[in-house]
Amino acid sequence: MTAPALACREVMIASAKILSVTLLVATIAGAAMFGSAKSNAAETPKVTIVVFTPPSLGAVFPAIIKQQKYDIANGIDISFVERPPDAYAAQFNSGEFKVGGSASVLILGLGNTRGIKISYLFNLFDYWGTAVTNRSDIKTLADLKGKQIAAAKGTTNFTVFEWFAQQQGVDPKSLQVLNTATPGLLGYALADRADAVQIWEPAYSMLLAKRPGIHAIDLNITRVWHDYAGGDFFPNLGVAAHQDWIEQNRELIPRLYRAYKQAAGWVVAHPAEAAPLVAPVKEDGERKAIADMIHDNSRLAMNLYPASRAMKEIEAVYRMGIAVGLFKALPDATSVYGGKLE
Repeated sequence: MTAPALACREVMIASAKILSVTLLVATIAGAAMFGSAKSNAAETPKVTIVVFTPPSLGAVFPAIIKQQKYDIANGIDISFVERPPDAYAAQFNSGEFKVGGSASVLILGLGNTRGIKISYLFNLFDYWGTAVTNRSDIKTLADLKGKQIAAAKGTTNFTVFEWFAQQQGVDPKSLQVLNTATPGLLGYALADRADAVQIWEPAYSMLLAKRPGIHAIDLNITRVWHDYAGGDFFPNLGVAAHQDWIEQNRELIPRLYRAYKQAAGWVVAHPAEAAPLVAPVKEDGERKAIADMIHDNSRLAMNLYPASRAMKEIEAVYRMGIAVGLFKALPDATSVYGGKLE
């Protein structure tokens, strides 16, 4: 072999060796990067939360949290599972789902008195409700005595309404209650099939969009509640978890709270976009009514705060539960999570 040919052969062999080493290094580096990414993904804690099927108050936040990735931004990966109210109650109370995003304070308290170990983590919505009528002779709750009122008797909103009736000297037993499912309340009001209809948001705003002249009976919620509870919070619906889950995941709860807080900020900033998550809007007038309700917030009553900040008011809600016969003894202190969230 000539000298030039030999030199060329040596260069080719050296180049092949260099390429082989380069590919090996690149393969190792790529594997390391893939392994690191896989490890980071695996390190993101996952939380499954059961919520009411939309449209509902408990369904306002999940879509926003996932769309805006507020969970990932706070170091958790939330999976939301939707259930109708009856299935939600059964599967959350049984522990099939450890975290609930449509937790009623009253129902949580009832569960506590029955030995279900669940704690209220933080509040999402305070209470608001009313009764509406087209009758000119019905102006106060007292005027409802002996009259027909359509209501969803199995809901906590109606339970609280009964308590407000008691506070104004009206025996709930004096009302002729026409029981219906929650979706039927709007139909009763639109068709004028009862003397009054007990209703709350978002159905109330949907009703106003169609019947702006309908009259709402003032329950004097702010004054009556403040006099009774001695505070301004009226905790109604929020996020709760089984205590065994809490013991194993305390470090995740502040992250969960921050994700919800950021979603609430988005709702306030984008009421029109949030409207379909709150109510099944089909027309521009309905969308505007719900967006205005979100912007005003006095009836939506979206109010996020740690449960530990409202211990006094939560106890007042429990006392209300006793007053209306929902349970016989006060739930214990473990029903309220006392850990730091902020």
